Amino acid sequence: MNIIRTIIWVVVAIALLIFTLNNWSPVEVKIWEDIVLETKKPVLVIISFLAGFLPVWLLHRGTRWQLRRRITSLETAVKNAVTANAPKGEDPLDPAPEKTEPQPEQKAPE
Repeated sequence: MNIIRTIIWVVVAIALLIFTLNNWSPVEVKIWEDIVLETKKPVLVIISFLAGFLPVWLLHRGTRWQLRRRITSLETAVKNAVTANAPKGEDPLDPAPEKTEPQPEQKAPE
């Protein structure tokens, strides 16, 4: 999976480099009536991309962090509950408990 991610980032970087080389021209951006910013097209595109991408990415990371904490908390609660309810001498988290040999049937006295 890491190789695919690396290939995608290399392709994106090459595309950005080609775009930058072909569009290196000045652009005037009017922010307010008296504020005019003169910048290059690639800088404007990258800043615009980051202004849209970063808030959504930060929201995603925060939600992911919160859900991981909740999952860890629930797993710990389940583990503690299973351990507390287990009979003494047995490992409650052992996936294959030891098999006991069946006791021979005793005949009822006549």
